[in-house]
Amino acid sequence: MANFEYKARSKEGEPRSGIVTASSEDAALDALQQNGLTIIAIREDAGPSLIERGITFGSGVKQKDIVVFSRQLATLFEARIPVASALRTLMTEARKPGLKRIIAQILDDVAGGMSLSQSMAKHPHVFSSFYVNLVRSGEESGKLQDIFTYLADYLERSYYLAAKARNSLIYPAFVLVAFTGVLVVMLVVVFPRLISIFEETGQPIPFYTQAVIYLSVFLQRWGILLLIALVGGGVLIWRWAATAAGKLFFHSLQVNVPIMGELYRKLFMARLTDNLQTLIAGGIPIVRALSITGDVVGNVVYKHALERAIESVKGGSTISAAFEATPEIPPLVTQMIRIGETSGRLDFILASVARFYSKDVDSVLESIVALVEPALIIFLGIGVGALVASVLVPLYNLVGSI
Repeated sequence: MANFEYKARSKEGEPRSGIVTASSEDAALDALQQNGLTIIAIREDAGPSLIERGITFGSGVKQKDIVVFSRQLATLFEARIPVASALRTLMTEARKPGLKRIIAQILDDVAGGMSLSQSMAKHPHVFSSFYVNLVRSGEESGKLQDIFTYLADYLERSYYLAAKARNSLIYPAFVLVAFTGVLVVMLVVVFPRLISIFEETGQPIPFYTQAVIYLSVFLQRWGILLLIALVGGGVLIWRWAATAAGKLFFHSLQVNVPIMGELYRKLFMARLTDNLQTLIAGGIPIVRALSITGDVVGNVVYKHALERAIESVKGGSTISAAFEATPEIPPLVTQMIRIGETSGRLDFILASVARFYSKDVDSVLESIVALVEPALIIFLGIGVGALVASVLVPLYNLVGSI
């Protein structure tokens, strides 16, 4: 398949231009003419130049943009506006170049006869497999409006949780980085001048001041090498984390670390049940819904747990029985799913469990944030107090001896 850039006119004489994907130039012409376009010029698209890539680099599409896009598309479908017209309207209204470019490509694909889900699948960095499969189910069931409403609601909940967690950690991280910077400046710039005074007087130096002096000397002599080693080690760890073994290690650590592990476990359970409920309500088969949920849950530990559950379900087991043999799934979730299976209201039960864990995540997050600030103040107070004492105590003894 190749991309062909074209210029054409509609039946009303309005100019049209864009890119269409087809196996050959003749196939592209046929697809465009079937949509009532009169072709003026067409040529194979060689792709963006390096300059164009540089210009568009960094203009990526954020999750918030997809939330707004999904909500707007649901509203337009509710007004019974055709897919192509709805996409054309959103492309006109889009302000971000990255989103505008992607909508234009989707519009061209749809105009060329491709389905909306197939076109979105060509942009996996923007539309996840979860998103694409739900759109496909909406096309098959004729409920695109309901599906995009589901998607907008789900993405809003996910965005809210992620944004809340991120914003809660900005202040502590900023304070910690600022304190580390001040500490390094003190050890590298201020302390060396005091060391010469202490050495000239010959006064006894407390052990904690000696420890700070050794640290100061070490940073002066080996600070650059230490920085290079830290950066190099960080790069190696980052590359290892991208491997299957590294990803499993860090994801296991993520859910087992004290305090924060509890938050992550609740967050992943909220995401798992919310995903599963949305997919089942959208008409996706159970096995496929479990597979997609494993891809988008965001943690390899839970993905492997869902893969084991899929094998059990394929063997004739129920979801609750499959989850019962999975230690990563809490008994509460298993029991609630069993009730949903028995009553025939699995999607309703999953939605209730997702709400429960979402509220629990909010509660745990607020508790952690409430504890982080006083803990950080105590930590900084001890650090500043030790640093000041290591300077003032020897100076006080020096002044007293004079």
